[in-house]
Amino acid sequence: MKYFLIVAFLSLFVSCNSQDKRPLIGETEYQQKLNAVFKDASKSPLKNKDLKSFKGLDFFPVDSSYIIIASIEKTPDTPFLGMATNTEEKSYYRKFGILTFTLKEKKLQLTLYESLEESENPIFEDYLFLPFTDETSGSDSYGGGRYMDVFKSKINTNGTLELNFNNTYNPYCAYNDDYSCPLTPRNNHLSLEILSGVKDFKKQ
Repeated sequence: MKYFLIVAFLSLFVSCNSQDKRPLIGETEYQQKLNAVFKDASKSPLKNKDLKSFKGLDFFPVDSSYIIIASIEKTPDTPFLGMATNTEEKSYYRKFGILTFTLKEKKLQLTLYESLEESENPIFEDYLFLPFTDETSGSDSYGGGRYMDVFKSKINTNGTLELNFNNTYNPYCAYNDDYSCPLTPRNNHLSLEILSGVKDFKKQ
């Protein structure tokens, strides 16, 4: 399967090379690491023509108001079901829990998912998957939605966890049609603009 999460690369990425004097592009460490992955021809999802002209991903301004605390209602024993992708392939996920939070004075909910493939891999069994669309999808941000990585180990004992919408990323199919990526379920549409995180990519 060609689909995999960007975080798989980030977990292997060394943030600084003492022999490389070039400054990393990005306002935050997260943005710098993401740009470094995209700039590396051995890891980048970019097509060759886009890689040659790549100067860095475009992000909304970093905004601390998009770092929020959500409560989670877990949904144990839910089955793994096929999630539609942009290709004929299917990725299998189960509903892990329902997130409830308030953002810009709106009470919102998102469904958090667990991947079958990653749950069976000891390296990635801590990862959870949070896809979403919002009112910027298809204009300022990628129409297929954006992703956020969430970790089981970061869920607090009181049933809360932090969501940072500044640290969102696009599926790889936003950059290259050779990838198969899960489509954001309709129930994970947010009825407001999320003006943080990565913007849409303008292909050459």
